[in-house]
Amino acid sequence: MTEDNSLVILWTSGDQEVAENMVFMYTINAKKQGWWQDVKFIVWGPSSKLLSENQELQKQVKDFIEAGIKVEACKACADRYNVADDLAELGIEVKYMGEPLTDYLKSESKVMTF
Repeated sequence: MTEDNSLVILWTSGDQEVAENMVFMYTINAKKQGWWQDVKFIVWGPSSKLLSENQELQKQVKDFIEAGIKVEACKACADRYNVADDLAELGIEVKYMGEPLTDYLKSESKVMTF
């Protein structure tokens, strides 16, 4: 897959309405509809806490993974909210994301932030 057809979605918002009515809808459709060949989804900051508490969003993240979307979470952020283990149990790769995000930004991938 070429990087120019790669999308990275950086989800930072702790707003449930934004997650349900924009971020998650676009993410799954971007992959399933073939709008992007490669879709990555990063959980960062307040979104870590929201995801750890919301079972519907957790189900949707599992759907992302099943659809072939790579889901990652910032370990430093998850540790601040004490939810790193909860996110890992969902099948999310929890790791320090500063360098990977920088690499995504420097690549030809498109990065969307919510």
